[in-house]
Amino acid sequence: MHAATPRTHFRLPLHIHISTLFFLLVLAAGGSIAWVSYARSVTMLERAAEDLVERISAQTLSETERLLQPVAAAVQLAALQHLVEATTFERRRDSLPFLRRVLASSEAASSIYAGYANGDFFLLFRIVDDEARRAIDAPPGAAWMVQSIEGGKARFIHLDTDLHVLRDDPRPDFAAGYDPRRRTWFREAVAADVPIYTAPYVFATTGKTGITVARRSEDGRAVVGADIRLASLGHTLERQRITPGSQLVLLDAAHRVVASSEPGWLRPAPQEGSPQQMSVAEMGGALAELARRFAVPVGAVQEAAPLAAFSVDGRDWHGAVMPLRISGGPLALLGVAVPDDELLTDAASLRSSALLATLLVMLGALPLTYWAARLVSRPIRELADEAAAIRGFDFAADVATRSVVREVDDLANDLASMKSAIRHFLDISATMAEESDFERLLPRLVDETVAVTGARAGLLYLRADGDDALAPASLRRAGTGSLAIDLAPPGVDMAALVPEGGRSGVGELHGGHGSGRSCTALFSALEVTTMAYLAVPLLDREHVRVGLLVLWFEGTPRSDLIHFVEALSGSAALSVETRGLIRAQKRLFQAFIQLLADAIDAKSPYTGGHCARVPVLTKMLARAACEATDGPFRDFRLGDDDWEAVHVAAWLHDCGKVATPEYVVDKATKLETLYDRIHEIRMRFEVLKRDAEIACWKAIADGADAATEQARLEAARATLDEEFAFVAACNEGGETMAPEHVARLRRIAERRWLRTLDDRLGLSADERRRRGPGAALPVSEALLADKPEHRIPRGPDDIIAPDNPWGFRLKVPELLYNRGELANLSIARGTLTDEDRYKINEHIVQTIRMLGELPFPRHLKAVPEIAGGHHEQMDGSGYPRGLTRDEMSPVARMMAIADIFEALTAADRPYKKGKKLSEAVAIMARMRDENHIDPDLFALFLRSGVHRQYAERYMAPDCVDEVDVEKLLAQ
Repeated sequence: MHAATPRTHFRLPLHIHISTLFFLLVLAAGGSIAWVSYARSVTMLERAAEDLVERISAQTLSETERLLQPVAAAVQLAALQHLVEATTFERRRDSLPFLRRVLASSEAASSIYAGYANGDFFLLFRIVDDEARRAIDAPPGAAWMVQSIEGGKARFIHLDTDLHVLRDDPRPDFAAGYDPRRRTWFREAVAADVPIYTAPYVFATTGKTGITVARRSEDGRAVVGADIRLASLGHTLERQRITPGSQLVLLDAAHRVVASSEPGWLRPAPQEGSPQQMSVAEMGGALAELARRFAVPVGAVQEAAPLAAFSVDGRDWHGAVMPLRISGGPLALLGVAVPDDELLTDAASLRSSALLATLLVMLGALPLTYWAARLVSRPIRELADEAAAIRGFDFAADVATRSVVREVDDLANDLASMKSAIRHFLDISATMAEESDFERLLPRLVDETVAVTGARAGLLYLRADGDDALAPASLRRAGTGSLAIDLAPPGVDMAALVPEGGRSGVGELHGGHGSGRSCTALFSALEVTTMAYLAVPLLDREHVRVGLLVLWFEGTPRSDLIHFVEALSGSAALSVETRGLIRAQKRLFQAFIQLLADAIDAKSPYTGGHCARVPVLTKMLARAACEATDGPFRDFRLGDDDWEAVHVAAWLHDCGKVATPEYVVDKATKLETLYDRIHEIRMRFEVLKRDAEIACWKAIADGADAATEQARLEAARATLDEEFAFVAACNEGGETMAPEHVARLRRIAERRWLRTLDDRLGLSADERRRRGPGAALPVSEALLADKPEHRIPRGPDDIIAPDNPWGFRLKVPELLYNRGELANLSIARGTLTDEDRYKINEHIVQTIRMLGELPFPRHLKAVPEIAGGHHEQMDGSGYPRGLTRDEMSPVARMMAIADIFEALTAADRPYKKGKKLSEAVAIMARMRDENHIDPDLFALFLRSGVHRQYAERYMAPDCVDEVDVEKLLAQ
């Protein structure tokens, strides 16, 4: 039986229907937009032209007032100056600096002057170009000219830029032909209480056309005026052109040209008589036609008129005449004519662009509608891409896909929830992985989990060390952070919330009832009485419970949330276990470091608690540097890893002392090795005393005088006793040893004694080989000797090559040890030979070598450098590398100061008393002056009070005295 074949009918795909509909809509919309754009473009162009003319009018008025008002202000100021009261040329000349400043402050003003009621006149003219220089016949170098009429006598005085006289010309012709009282500006100003502006006229000085701003003095006996060149207004109008072909003209009330943007508007002044201003009609062209169209009868008030269109010589123009009411000045008219082909360029282009855009939209409608149709399928395509991103572990962006189709939208929401859950899971895992500090890890873990799950609070329990009991480790509240840990319910009660063998426990607890009794305090802090919980155990690799995570909700958590937290618990348990192991290893490492330091301190009573106190002092100084807000350490900072490196380096800075023989470190006398060899010397003196007594009795037995021999014996005994006392005193060491004492020591050493026993008996095989064959017995030997066996050679392993990989630059003695009796007793200072001192200093070499062999992690790589630099000096004279200040890290320089200060103030050294605080810092101040320690750190050491904090903690109270810090730092 075959299935029925479905009946076919004509049908089209959905995107074809949508495309056809969109095409028709775009066609209709495009035609409408094109028609509306064309209809409104004409109106827009006319309004734009009117706005432009109004703007030009406003700008021109502003520019004109900006040109005139500074001059008017200067004239009013000059009318109050003592120039108007001066009656002599000498007094008027005192105002020249003021007048020069007035002219310099205005580009348009060419001269400033004062006319007096008695006919006197005083003018300062600025020479701005060669034309002006020729007009007034000024000499070379002249920058200013003074015209003066006093008592009917006139003179022209030419001045340089500093107002020094270059030439003084008498001008009787000027006095005869010029009377300021007859000038228009003088008459109008005398009759007015405000500054007046004259109509354009020819200046008497230069023959140029301009206007005058004038103001009478308070008493009316003088008028101050300033000339403004109309050429300046022409330049102003030229700057106002809005297009290259625009034409502007400034007219007076009689339509005479005051200024224009076009050349040729200034008519040259005639040789005789007053000039006639050019009328706008004489200029011709567009401006003449514009003035004709907007002409009003003489005396009528010109009002602003709308923009008018006109044609001149076949070219279309738009223009208008606008009245300019200049503050304090005469009424003027501004004519603006703009060619249409320039004014409407952008508008015509906009119209053409609109038509072209409409055409392009119509041509592009078909692919656009196809794209719109395909847009319906885009949500499904986006969801497929999101699934691919999840497969590729890309969780950066949220799922933003939405659709009007319900099924597609539900799928998008479910995919978004899945992606968010995985992203949060990975984010928390990354947080746990990147946090190295165990104490900070726990609250971050709880905070992240609370934030992701939307819980009200979270509580983390960890298994106590050496115990299966769960102790609260972190209690966090959503949004507000930490809660007091004592609010946490007992761990045993919370562990009971998870069924035996279960992956989680979910339920609800009521405060004060049943299992919720232990949660009463927590619920009170959260201001609730009932809460739902989700308890998830944290299991390690062996499925042993290492902790418990409890989340508190206002309502029962969803199942997907439960599964999410269960999955998260595995990563959290692994991270907690790993960080716990790391913390335990660090504790073991720190304990081992302190054990080694304590062993070094316990090895010798001469070091005491040095290895324990230096870390404290180093960290105190480092902390002061971190807290500095100014000075050289204002930018010094240490992170957690840096502090750990400082801690380890400070505790291990003397670890090389484990290789230093105790008897060298503890060498209290010159002959001391494993024991004090002064006992051998004393026994030889005893032998010599016995020999002297035997010789005495032999002589008496042979018949010598007993009394004489007894006296000789007593004298020999006394000499030997005194010589041994001297040798014993030399053995104790001191600050210096005089050359005569060394000479006496050598004389004593010449005494002989008889050895009858083989000194190789009882020695080890290696020692016998080193000594070689013994001498035939009996043998006479010097009382004090430097024997070959005293000189212990340095083996190949004890030699530091110049090109050693550590950069050591120590002067290595030839011998490993020099135990010669005479050589040791002759030590000039102290008790140590050069070989002994090198062996002690070699501990820092061993420190660097030992630490260099340790596989420190990356953040502790600086430990060898810090620990190995505390015997270096800033001038490079320290050891073992001879580093300078710039070659040492700041922390290494800090440890050098800490090591010195601790050694100076330590009170547990059996061989010396600890210095007082003031003595110790005084010694260190000298070391600073000798460039042995860092002066900046020493200043910080004192100014921060670290020296006193340490002293009050570790020094005896009677040693903690006052220190004048500023005096020490000022030295």
